[in-house]
Amino acid sequence: MPVTIILTIAGYFALLFLISWFASRGSADNATFFTGGRKTPWPLVAFAMIGAAISGVTFISVPGMVAAKGYAYLQMVLGFIVGYGLIALVLVPMFYCRKLISIYGYLGERFGRHTYRTGAWFFFVSKMLGAAVRFFVVCAVLQLLVFRPLGIPFVFNVIVTIALIWLYTLQGGVKTLIWTDTLKSFCLIMSVVLCIWFVARNLGMDFGEMASTIKGHPSSRMFFFDNPREGTYFWKQFIAGVFMAIATNGLDQDMMQRNLACRDSGQSQKNMIVSGVVQFFVIALFLLLGTLLMVFVERKGIAMPEKSDELFGLVATHPDVPAIVGILFVLGLVSAAYSAAGSALTSLTTSFTVDILDAHEKQSSERLTRTRKLVHLAMSAIMGLVIIAFYYLSNQDAISAVYTLASYTYGPILGLFVYGMFWKRPVHDRLVPLVCVAAPALSWCIQWALKHWCAYETSFELLLMNAVLTIIGLRLLSPWHSRS
Repeated sequence: MPVTIILTIAGYFALLFLISWFASRGSADNATFFTGGRKTPWPLVAFAMIGAAISGVTFISVPGMVAAKGYAYLQMVLGFIVGYGLIALVLVPMFYCRKLISIYGYLGERFGRHTYRTGAWFFFVSKMLGAAVRFFVVCAVLQLLVFRPLGIPFVFNVIVTIALIWLYTLQGGVKTLIWTDTLKSFCLIMSVVLCIWFVARNLGMDFGEMASTIKGHPSSRMFFFDNPREGTYFWKQFIAGVFMAIATNGLDQDMMQRNLACRDSGQSQKNMIVSGVVQFFVIALFLLLGTLLMVFVERKGIAMPEKSDELFGLVATHPDVPAIVGILFVLGLVSAAYSAAGSALTSLTTSFTVDILDAHEKQSSERLTRTRKLVHLAMSAIMGLVIIAFYYLSNQDAISAVYTLASYTYGPILGLFVYGMFWKRPVHDRLVPLVCVAAPALSWCIQWALKHWCAYETSFELLLMNAVLTIIGLRLLSPWHSRS
């Protein structure tokens, strides 16, 4: 099995390098790296965005989460669709009108340099931690299936993988990402559909039997309207999904740099809406697979794993399941994980070079290229260190860990953009960083108090709490501006 997995990974990386070479040949300049030259057709970006929105954590965690939460995640994904529509109608035209390389340039225009840097630093922390959590889960699975049986330590696993990802994203940047995300989308959809088919066939089900079994299984419940105190309550999930989509897609340099690669705002808007709708059906496939995996475990008398994230891997590598399912599992896993990590490295490089170093304004084209490559190398090294640090942390399902981190770190970014767009009063630019640090700290205190004193489970509405506290802080700073 380890040799088969290594060959699968090697074959996928060979394809990645081939695509990267074709995408970047003759145009591996800074404009291509940062914005893709703004020449990419929107249908290609829309298909690539399907894979871009799905990480290795989604691939591993979503099928397993049906054991405890059913299909509640689809309530949030319905909110994603509304959020994508708002991004298309409001944010995309604003970013294209200003011809921004980094979307955080808007904060500099609206508030000032300190706010601009604050937004960039919060994105840096958000993306680095989020990408590390996503990728360390995948590295842990590969360590269990491949590297541990071969006596290879986890640190070496991370170093080699990050080095390969750094290498294939070094030249092409966003243009390479869009083409590799297209490969990722195809591999993800193909692998999950074929896994559903092979598992159902192993259980002796035809399509009708599979549909009726899934429908009648307790894990297939989608809507939860009964208890507002629980994290799975519909309106909690739906409203949080709307704002989570806006924060982690519309206000995230990683995701928006793909949309900014379209020829104009009209094409980018089409891409956003189509990819948002299609994402719902792709996530639904993962949840359907999760129910089938539970049925397999129940019928075979296999004990459920302690961590729900381990369910998919447990069934995919079970002796009663055809070896092709294990290969498809690895293919889907590496295509999701490696592409997401490459995307994160590119966006972190772009944001750090443009927003924090201002290198695009201060340096010549040749020097900017050298700076960009050095930053790209540094981002790779930092991500590797963070992944290793995460190795022994977090017992909750990984998808929840990712969104919990996002609620704390993207909340201030969401608050800054909302205040900037809907309130025209200036604020004291130098004090904005204090507000953005205080908001997550206060949110944590409120979350703790609600849980211990009111038995209220705070879910992803934590993002809104952070954003509202940021807006309140900015409003309070308005009088200070007139005195300064």
